[in-house]
Amino acid sequence: MTVREIRLYGDPVLRTPCEEIGEIDEGIRALVADLIETVELPGRAGVAAPQIGVGLRAFSYNVDGEIGAILNPRIVEVRGEPVPTGEGCLSVPDLWHDALRHPYARVEGIDVDGNPVTLEGEGLFAQMLQHETDHLDGMVYLQRLTREERGVAMRKVRESSWF
Repeated sequence: MTVREIRLYGDPVLRTPCEEIGEIDEGIRALVADLIETVELPGRAGVAAPQIGVGLRAFSYNVDGEIGAILNPRIVEVRGEPVPTGEGCLSVPDLWHDALRHPYARVEGIDVDGNPVTLEGEGLFAQMLQHETDHLDGMVYLQRLTREERGVAMRKVRESSWF
């Protein structure tokens, strides 16, 4: 298991939709172990595979003491009108903006043994589910901002030391 380096905004892997995971082999098990170890660091709610440079549909999560991972997740239900929700991203360091998120979300996928998994929740957990699934679809949260807010965010990205 290894804590993996986070890819930053501008890296093409973050804008590319991920491939479904087929066979669950030792490579996939190692990926999941790395995702979990990487998300366990303080201040991290989720880490998607593309954020560590892997274009496969998997993410780990760490919300309110609940730590785990899911493979091939798909959002199957959201509830409530999207509301501006304060959000940041490890791939866009030092920025915090209001992204539009549904207050409830449910995803379905599988675990490393191929068993069906359903994750659902409200608040921060719902936000994490939507944020990480967006990563797997090649989307960064900046794309969920209002036009005005996105302009401000992109200016901050261009002025940042890491971009």
